[in-house]
Amino acid sequence: MRQVAIATAWAMALAGGSALAQTTPVAPAGQVTPSADNTRMNNRDQGSTGDTAQSQSNAKGDRELLAAVRRTVVKDKSLSISAHNVKILAANGVVTLRGPVTSEEEKTKVEALAKQVAGVTSVQNNLDIKTN
Repeated sequence: MRQVAIATAWAMALAGGSALAQTTPVAPAGQVTPSADNTRMNNRDQGSTGDTAQSQSNAKGDRELLAAVRRTVVKDKSLSISAHNVKILAANGVVTLRGPVTSEEEKTKVEALAKQVAGVTSVQNNLDIKTN
């Protein structure tokens, strides 16, 4: 039985592996597929000494504050998926926001939501507005 499975896999591979082939999505006629190029953002962040998720404090109070801010942001259904997925760091009452949002209004709203959470003493708003 095992030999049959191996032989079948080899036959498919030699035939071009059509059953396993991946297709590239194509935009409908008249629509332009946006570039997935993050070079500018990546270059900007490479030399950054700013906080990252890896530098998040593991202290219980900081983790609880981060979770409370995340719940508040995610609960607001008027925000975009990008805003729901911003990076949030918390240390000693200071919350840092990083990542893309869709507009200046959304950037301001995420900051305001973070500020209203009990225990937040200040917010560093490093959110970027998506251009594409």
